[in-house]
Order: sequence, then C-alpha cells, then structure tokens
Amino acid sequence: MRRRLVAGNWKMHGTRDTIQSLVSGIKAGIADIKRADVALCPPFVYLNDVAAMLEGTSIALGAQDICQVADEGAYTGEVSAAMLRECGCHYVIVGHSERRHIYNEGDTLVAEKYIAAQTRGLTPILCVGETLDQREAGETHSVISNQLDALFVLEGGVDSLERAVIAYEPVWAIGTGKTASPEQAQDVHDFIRRKVAEHNLAIAEQLVILYGGSVKGANAAELFAMPDIDGGLIGGASLKAGEFLEICAAAE
Repeated sequence: MRRRLVAGNWKMHGTRDTIQSLVSGIKAGIADIKRADVALCPPFVYLNDVAAMLEGTSIALGAQDICQVADEGAYTGEVSAAMLRECGCHYVIVGHSERRHIYNEGDTLVAEKYIAAQTRGLTPILCVGETLDQREAGETHSVISNQLDALFVLEGGVDSLERAVIAYEPVWAIGTGKTASPEQAQDVHDFIRRKVAEHNLAIAEQLVILYGGSVKGANAAELFAMPDIDGGLIGGASLKAGEFLEICAAAE
C-alpha cells in the first residue's frame, strides 16, 4: 500500500517570528499523524532555521527549487543538491507551476532539475499540470504527457520514479480558490499512473501522486478518498498550523 504524503510549500512567505510560531503549532499536533508522511518546504533562507526546529520530529524538510547544472561553481543565485542535503533536506520541489509560468522553465529544464535532485540523494516532487486554456481546449492529458515524456527520455527514465513523487497541480486551481473536483483530479491522477504503467507497472503501482490546488481542511478528505490521490502539495493552507494539521489528518 502506498504511504500518503502531505507537503507544505510555503513559497515566498514567512519571517523568523511567523515561522517559529507556525512550526511550533504543527509540531504540537503532529503526534496524532502516524500513517502519513509530512514535509515542510520553506524558502531557502529559512532552511537551517526550520531544520533545527524539526530536529527530533517525524517531519521531513524540503526545498522549493534546485540548480540542475552542478554541485558548485559560478552560478550566481543558484542552490545545489549538495547544499540542500547539507541543510537537512529530504525533498525538493521541481517544476512548480509558478516556476514554469512566471520564470519560463520548460519541460526539459524541469526534467534536468528532477534528475539532478534524484541522482544526488534527494527525493524530487515533480509538478505537472495544465492551464485553464489548455483544460478548456481538451489538452490536459497531452500537456501532462509531454511534461512526463521530457523526463522519460533522460538518464534513468521512468525507473527514476521509484525514488520520486509526482504532484498534479492544475494551474487554474493554484491560489485562485478554485479546486478541481475529486473526479477531475482522479481522472488526471489515473492518467499519470496509467502512463507510467505503460513503461513499468510495478513503479506505477507504488508511485505516490499528490494533488495540489487550493487544498483545504474542508475538501482534503474528499480529495484523498480518490483511489489514485496519495496526499497533497499544499500552498496557502500550509501557512496555518491548524488548517495544515487538518489536511494531514485527512491523509490518515
């Protein structure tokens, strides 16, 4: 049976004071979460602070992006896998829709970041998803297929998914208050699993696929009840300890 995962993506939010309060609140309720994994992905500058706060807990640390080029060198503004591991990171998000659509990261670049993370001991959370225009044009499956194909042609291919997570996040449902219905989300999660199964059935069956897109305590249980939704990549709701713990509880 696949183990559920709930990962909080804090994006560009937080101060030392607010993060201290947020992590303390999450830690206070995390003992009740036993059958799901939990991760927090703060901004780079707070990784060491959060790592210290999480010491001795079951909560994993994750980062929000990674350099695809090298472990060190003249790459101003970049952060390598080696640096993230030294900070205590277990996960790293790659290809979040905001990286794809604000910073124009294409499918090939995202796939290269994924491989850089996966081959250097981090567990990548590979984000895939379509825009509203693409959904309305009936292109959802083809868009996601292209995003996955960019990974499959690189070193490791589909076999690399044995040590990775995929997150489906419809761009139109991120930060908008809109949420894909459980049936809409399940359709895409099922498509992802079937596409992976075309290459490797065993990996497809154990692959953890998260849903991300305005997940809240009020809708998490209904989403997570779908057979191919294995948890969530949580944005705004991960900035509220009570709300985030409610989502984690729904993954139990």
